[in-house]
Amino acid sequence: MCDTQSRLDGKVAIVTGGSSGIGFEAAKNLAYRGARVIIASRNTTKLIKARNRIQSVTGNKNIVHRVLDLGSLKSVRNFTDFTIKTEDRLDVLVNNAGALGLSDRLTEDGLNLTMQVNYFGTFLLTYLLLPLLKSSAPSRIINGVAVAMYIGHLDFDHWNDVGRYTTVQATANSKLAMDLFSAELSRRFKDSGVTSNTFDPYITKDTDILNNMEGLSKNISQLFVDIVGQPKEDVGKQIAMLAADPDMENISGKHYKFCREWINHWLAYEEDFTKQLWDASKQVVNITVDEDWDV
Repeated sequence: MCDTQSRLDGKVAIVTGGSSGIGFEAAKNLAYRGARVIIASRNTTKLIKARNRIQSVTGNKNIVHRVLDLGSLKSVRNFTDFTIKTEDRLDVLVNNAGALGLSDRLTEDGLNLTMQVNYFGTFLLTYLLLPLLKSSAPSRIINGVAVAMYIGHLDFDHWNDVGRYTTVQATANSKLAMDLFSAELSRRFKDSGVTSNTFDPYITKDTDILNNMEGLSKNISQLFVDIVGQPKEDVGKQIAMLAADPDMENISGKHYKFCREWINHWLAYEEDFTKQLWDASKQVVNITVDEDWDV
């Protein structure tokens, strides 16, 4: 079901977390299809190696790398400012980057680290790129979530608290926020040519997702991943299907897993709550007057 022969010649795609794991596989797949691909992550060395590898394997030289640290709102703004100044269009935004097992602390922006890396950074990135996505329509936003979102809980008065949530709870909350953000995006941009859908990569082998974990919990998690995980190449195909399949052009507000529409979180259909999430998120990332197109 993931196979599609569709080309992306003349299209521009951004893949966050594109230097390794499923982000790398997704970027490589999009490159095979002829897209200009911008891979983004915080490690310059990994980015250069990934860019060179994608160029070599696909024969597509139109691959560029840009530093993006979702744990820094300044880094996100620098990335979007440069992208808007240098790119004429943006057809696909793959919000893939995320992390598990981060330390329970505040960032330099005063936000919970897990929430910022897994949600707030991506919210700001997407918000600032939306005018470019809209002017490039039809365009697609593809947001990575996880099964943990089904046990997530969002309390806008306490979502940046330290010492309140376990690692699993913090991850679940951040993934739920991503899912509801995607649902609200779909509603706000209905009939604009900009679509927003989520994907769950399930459990994936040979990625860096467990790098922040330590000790026995990491060893047990790694064993579980090795036994039941799917190849990262398969997830790359799943993302590419959402990005390139012509049948997906007008589909928005859906949740996908294994290239099939999947059951979404019930809160994704609660419009009042997703609107609250949108407004609260804008406040958290300090959207300025100059940045605020949503007025």
